[in-house]
Amino acid sequence: MFKKILIANRGEIAVRILRACRELGIRSVAVFSEVDRKSLHVRLADEAYPIGPAPSRESYLRIDKLMDVARRAGCDAVHPGYGFLAENAALPRACADAGLTFIGPPPEAMEALGSKTAGRQLARRSDVPIVPGTNDAIEKPEDAKPLALDMGYPVLLKAVAGGGGKGMRIVYSDAEFDSAFRDASSEAMNAFGDARLYLEKYLERPRHVEIQIFADSHGRVVSLGERECSVQRRHQKVIEEAPSPIVTPDLRKKMGDAAVRLARAGGYVNAGTVEFLVDAHLNFYFLEVNTRLQVEHPVTEQVTGLDLVKLQIAIAAGHRLPFAWESITPRGHAMEVRLYAEDPDNNFFPSPGKILSCHVPSGPGIRLDDGVYEGWTVPNDYDPLLSKLIAWGNSREETIARLRRALEEYVVTGIKTNTGLFRRILAEPDFLRGEIHTKWLDELLGRPGSAASPSCVETSGTAASDAAAIAAALWQANQWDRNSCLSSSSADSVQPSRWKLEGRRAQLDPES
Repeated sequence: MFKKILIANRGEIAVRILRACRELGIRSVAVFSEVDRKSLHVRLADEAYPIGPAPSRESYLRIDKLMDVARRAGCDAVHPGYGFLAENAALPRACADAGLTFIGPPPEAMEALGSKTAGRQLARRSDVPIVPGTNDAIEKPEDAKPLALDMGYPVLLKAVAGGGGKGMRIVYSDAEFDSAFRDASSEAMNAFGDARLYLEKYLERPRHVEIQIFADSHGRVVSLGERECSVQRRHQKVIEEAPSPIVTPDLRKKMGDAAVRLARAGGYVNAGTVEFLVDAHLNFYFLEVNTRLQVEHPVTEQVTGLDLVKLQIAIAAGHRLPFAWESITPRGHAMEVRLYAEDPDNNFFPSPGKILSCHVPSGPGIRLDDGVYEGWTVPNDYDPLLSKLIAWGNSREETIARLRRALEEYVVTGIKTNTGLFRRILAEPDFLRGEIHTKWLDELLGRPGSAASPSCVETSGTAASDAAAIAAALWQANQWDRNSCLSSSSADSVQPSRWKLEGRRAQLDPES
C-alpha cells in the first residue's frame, strides 16, 4: 500500500479522500491556492503546500506545480478527485514520468473513453446504443450547421473534454448556432483548458441514468448498479439517488452489461461512470463516460456498503477487486442533494462570504460530506459547493422523509444556501412519484410566479415565530437583570456566576 498520497484537489472531495487515507494509515498531502489557505482540507491534511494564486489556471490546473509538491513531499501516488485535472490525460502521464502512481485510469483509457467523441466511437464499435450526433470534434460552426439541419433541431453542443454541464448549450434554430457555439467553446476553455465541441441530437424529456463501474488491473470489470440523476438545473445535477425508480432488474442487467462491455473495450482500470439517457419506453442510449470518481459516489456507497475511494486506492496499488458483479445487490435507497452557497430566489446568484454559524444534521441514515466550517470564508473563485447531504432508508419514502428532516436541521448563517430549493423539490408530487426527467426542474422553476424556495407564507410564519422567540428571550433577560440589580444592592460583594452570564447571552443570540 502507498505511504503518502498527494490530493490534487480542494473542498469536500479533498476532505473525503484524506479521510479515506487516514483510515488506511496513509499520510495525506494537500495543496492550496492563496484563498484556500484556511480551508478544511488544509487543516485536516498531514501536510499542505501552497501552489499559487486563486485562479485555477495558476494553481489547481498547474501540473508542474503539483509534480513539484509531490517530489518535495515524498509522495508515491496522486489522487485527482473530480474536476480540475481529473480527466486530463496529461496528469497520469506526468505522474508516470515522475515515478508516481496515478489513482485513476491509464491515460490511454482516459483518452479512449473520457474524450466524448472518442467515447462515442468506441461505443458504436462495442454495440452500445448511442444518441445520434458527430463522432469527431467540430472545428468551425459552419461545418456543423448542415449536420444540425439533418438531425433536426433542437441539438446539443457539448465540450469534448467536459462534464458537469460546463461547455454545453441547447440550440433550437440555425440563427442561434453561432452564438451558442461561441459561448460553449469559451466556457469549455475556461473550465477544462480545451475549447473543442461536438454535436448531439437533443432528446426531449429523457431520464439521466448512470452505471458505476470498477475495474482492476487483473481483468475483472464489475458494475455496481445505477444512479438516477435526472433532477438537473441547466444540465447540472442537483439530486441523485440509487436505485433508480424506473430501472427494473432486467434493464439494470442490460445497462450494466453495456457499461462493462464498453469499459473492457477501452482497457479501463479503476473507478468510472458510464452515463446513459433513458426514454419513456426504457430504451437507453450511451451519453458519455466520466473517467473519474463522481460527485454523487456516496449514494452508491450507501446502498452497496462499499467505500469507493478506498477501492480506488487499493486498485491503484495493484490489488484485485474483492468481489464479483453478481454478488453486488442494492440495499435500501439513498439520495444526495448538493448544498451550494447560492441564492435560489435570486436566480441562483453565488453567495460567497464568511460562514458565521453552522449547524449540521445527524441522526439515523444521515451522512454529510462537507468541506466547510464555522468561521471559514467561502471564496468566489471556484464552484460554490459547500457540502453533500446524503440520506439512506429502507425505502425511497423513508429516505425522502429523513432527507427532509436533515434539511430542516441544516442551518448556515452569513451566506445564502439552496436548502429551500430542496425542501420544495421534496414536496413536489411529481418527484414523490418518481415522474421526473432532465428538464423537469427547469420547467418547475420556469412556471409563472414560481419561487425556488418554499412559499413566502411559510417563510413569514417562520419569521414571526423567530421574532416572538427573540422577544420572549429579551423580556426574560430584562427580568433577570432587574432581579440581579435588586439583589446586588444588599450583597454588592456577590458577583453573578459565569454560567449565568453565558446563559443570558445564549438566549439573547437569535442563532443559538
